[in-house]
Amino acid sequence: MIKNLSENSMRTLLLLYNRIWLEECFPVAWREAVVIPIPKPGKDPQVPNNYRPIVLTSCLCKLMERMINSRLVHSLEESGFLSKFQSGFRHGRGTIDNVPQLETAIRDAFVTKKHLVSVFFDMDKAYDRTWRYDILKDMYNMVFRGKLPIFIKTF
Repeated sequence: MIKNLSENSMRTLLLLYNRIWLEECFPVAWREAVVIPIPKPGKDPQVPNNYRPIVLTSCLCKLMERMINSRLVHSLEESGFLSKFQSGFRHGRGTIDNVPQLETAIRDAFVTKKHLVSVFFDMDKAYDRTWRYDILKDMYNMVFRGKLPIFIKTF
């Protein structure tokens, strides 16, 4: 829908985004969402925790979020704040990219008759347990100041 807008409409949208960014005023309507519970396969649908919430938000909000996230990730990668081993949530990479590295390490340990220890984390409800203040503090320590932390805090 948005990619089919006219040139004039895209300029108007850009003006809206720039105004939101400069005035640090996040639209109240963008904080509203429709939550659709999708049952997890093979789980008892009578148990509320066996549903995966799908949250539908404003397309305009999602576009601005994507623009800001793209710039943030680019800055983090350019500054070297992201580990070269992190593959999840990065453009052009996925968690499956770490499998060949693990396989190589296992083979090397086997050939050299050494031990290899691997630790895997599955953070249950990681987003719900995230300490948002600490994330903003880390961003400040990484020299992210000004509008970006304010937008993220408001978002």
